[in-house]
Amino acid sequence: MSTSTIKTHSRKAYLESKQRAARRNMILYGVLVAFALVAPMVFYPVFLMKVLCFALFAIAFNLLLGYVGLLSFGHAAFLATGGYTTGYLLTTYSGFSPEMAIIIATSAATLLGFAFGVVAIRRQGIYFAMITLALAQLVFFFYLQSPFTRGEDGMHGIPRGMLLGFIDLQNNLAMYYFVLAVFIFGFALVQRIVHSPYGHVLKAIKENEPRAVSLGYNVDRYKLVAFTISAALAGLAGSVKTIVFQLASLTDAHWHMSGEVILMTLVGGVGTLLGPVIGAAFVISLEHQLAQSPLGDWVDVILGVIFILCVLMFRAGFVGEFQKFYRKNFK
Repeated sequence: MSTSTIKTHSRKAYLESKQRAARRNMILYGVLVAFALVAPMVFYPVFLMKVLCFALFAIAFNLLLGYVGLLSFGHAAFLATGGYTTGYLLTTYSGFSPEMAIIIATSAATLLGFAFGVVAIRRQGIYFAMITLALAQLVFFFYLQSPFTRGEDGMHGIPRGMLLGFIDLQNNLAMYYFVLAVFIFGFALVQRIVHSPYGHVLKAIKENEPRAVSLGYNVDRYKLVAFTISAALAGLAGSVKTIVFQLASLTDAHWHMSGEVILMTLVGGVGTLLGPVIGAAFVISLEHQLAQSPLGDWVDVILGVIFILCVLMFRAGFVGEFQKFYRKNFK
């Protein structure tokens, strides 16, 4: 058999394998969407909306850590910016539509992310993490001191309003399906980015940045765009979360929130699409259960232990370890 024939068969087998994987993913996503559509009939819709908001936040963070290799310790600033901007618009301007508030809030988080990226993107490793943390703390103290945020009291009673002028978001079921639609949009966007030529360049930068530079790629520009997109999605998550709970508080701007999204991503699986979703659902569910138990005061300690165990024993996270097991035993 000639070399060209072998190459042709190998390429054909590779394409067939990719098609089978794509079909499996479509089936899996279809099942998950079907489950999400009926979930509010079984579970409390507000709890599900909280999971979806934090899952979108974790997806945004994972785009940066999992596919570019940049550990940001300041993503809480974008979550809070989306939340506070939405709260201010909906409470200050009577009749302001929630969709416009979300668009403007996401734009504000995008601009802030671009500004953060311009300052921090030329650093790597711990230096990048520390710069993003310092910038996020500046944002935290800005929100703490600003009169419009009402300081430590936070913004309460934020109206949900009417989506598109006729959908009453005071109805939890209508609110849930809107949040689900926003989450699916964010997830689909990240999936498209990851599997695009741009996403392949991001992966190349993560694997070997000097080689990407030698190939002629402007890695700083690629990283800046990824950082800005990640900030925009985090702001979108914060904006929707504020409408759901009708509350914007300093909790979303605190460095602890940046640490929590790191935990969600690591537990679920860094560099996987579904990992942050599973991690967010796990952490939020655990916090909810512990808050109603005698161990409520030990939530942070228990989460810390889980983080240590995950790093030591399940470094690829739940989804990553499952993928390794599946490839080892079924391929």
